Amino acid sequence: MTDHFIEQINALIPIYQDVAGINPALHRLYPVVIAEGETLLIYDSDESQLAYRFIKRSPAPMPIPKGVRAAFQLEDYGGRIVCVVTPDVFENREGYVTILHEFVHCYQYETCEQELKMKLDVARQAQEKGDFMWEIQHPFPYQARVFTRSYAQFMDAVCVGDAHAVRLAREDLWSYLGLQDFEYMVWQEWKEGFARWVENRLRERLGLCVNNGGTDRPFSRVTFYAGGAAYIDFLEKRTPGLVNDLVALFSQMSTSIQVKRPSSEINDKHHP
Repeated sequence: MTDHFIEQINALIPIYQDVAGINPALHRLYPVVIAEGETLLIYDSDESQLAYRFIKRSPAPMPIPKGVRAAFQLEDYGGRIVCVVTPDVFENREGYVTILHEFVHCYQYETCEQELKMKLDVARQAQEKGDFMWEIQHPFPYQARVFTRSYAQFMDAVCVGDAHAVRLAREDLWSYLGLQDFEYMVWQEWKEGFARWVENRLRERLGLCVNNGGTDRPFSRVTFYAGGAAYIDFLEKRTPGLVNDLVALFSQMSTSIQVKRPSSEINDKHHP
């Protein structure tokens, strides 16, 4: 049972070797954890980075439903950041791209994610409240007409490379959203948008269709995955190499939140 998935996991190696040079976020392999029922099967690469080996089985710290693709710290593996998936991830080649997408999140966590996160008011206040799910559950006004209009204009502008229109749309978003919602938007654009950007470079290399999820209405958190990836592509074309420096990339994406405004100047973000 301990080597039940070893062949499928090691099928990742040649794919990884083909795409590893696309971005520093793929500089190494990360642990892969298979969630099967209430059990986690932990696999990690050997020192050569040429194969995975079974490490141990561990009880799942929480119910993990089929279809999960995630990156989080695993207390039972020394608190290390790992990629957690269910066995159906091995059903097609796109599943392996999804694993590499989660490796990008592992890289973000190990390099600068926590430092950047703690610079955000929205993250600090959530931490003070003990809200550990804020990245998923933050009450963002996705359906507000002012937001949907401005964000649609922003996505149109980045797709055609219109720098002036991009700036105006970001200013409109900042003016309407205010500090914490704008911070939240930028955080999702940076964290998930960057992983999506890398994922789509992988898909292009492997001859797979790019992931455009989030471009259609109604808008949701996934909209920031698409918008963030498009914005990153726009910024990278203007400053080649920016995608290799995640701190500088975040700074470029969050320019409009460097100076806080008095709360009296912030519009009512929930007004339709």
